[in-house]
Amino acid sequence: MDRKQWIAFLGLSLVWGSSFLFIKIALEEVGPFTLAGTRVLIGAIALTITAVMTKAKWDLSREQYINLIVIGFANTALPFFLISWGEILVDSSVASILNGTVPLFVAILAYFWLRDEQLSSNKLVGMLIGFIGVVLVMARDGLAGFQFNIQSQLAILLAAVSYAFSSVYIRKKTPGIPFVVQAAGSLIFANFFLWTGAFLFERPISIPVQSQTWFALVWLGLAGSYIAYLLYFFLLNSAGPSRSVMVTYIMPVVGVVLGVLILGERLDLQLILGTILVISSVVVVNR
Repeated sequence: MDRKQWIAFLGLSLVWGSSFLFIKIALEEVGPFTLAGTRVLIGAIALTITAVMTKAKWDLSREQYINLIVIGFANTALPFFLISWGEILVDSSVASILNGTVPLFVAILAYFWLRDEQLSSNKLVGMLIGFIGVVLVMARDGLAGFQFNIQSQLAILLAAVSYAFSSVYIRKKTPGIPFVVQAAGSLIFANFFLWTGAFLFERPISIPVQSQTWFALVWLGLAGSYIAYLLYFFLLNSAGPSRSVMVTYIMPVVGVVLGVLILGERLDLQLILGTILVISSVVVVNR
């Protein structure tokens, strides 16, 4: 990757790595649908303004718009909700580690969907290492804790699968669409899914009163959605999906450090070993 791509890569790693902390903070006052919908709404407005100012072309075919709707659901609405819902019970540090499995699922899906991807021995070994790391993290509170948190942890893993599917789908289905339009379009369509869920399941909608909640929502909207999506789709189109999803090398480290230092979340040997194993598995898979 060139210098611009490396800057985008590091910026995206830090922004998305910190998102787990701010999700945990915002959940103190708002529900997961409202949280995800608010951050996506802020990001969509900012991205639409950017697309208009840069005169990006929106003259897309019907099929391309359908693809943007799929991406809006699978790459934004579904994983944003699942991670927010999962963090109601799961520490932000644990959520960042479980989300770090995205490249493992990318390797599996790409093998079955893309002709130029092979399921090598490296990938198989890496997946085994990653599986052990995930089990360590999920079972760190013993059998009772595992049973209590299992649905929340599985929800975050499902979000990782959704991200992985989206990365492969974007590569296969949306070549030729300007990355600003990809980012803006996916957030615009994601709003419909998220706010429909909010009005159906979280009525009356909670309006935050604490300044820290508003700061978290604005950060998630402007940094975690607007800036992050510009960087992500730029990387996806210029460096490819395999390199783009490697931001998960850094995200678990950022998530664990911020969760422990700012929220006072528990740091133990299982969490450390699980983090090392998940990151190691991603490295092995992408060698």
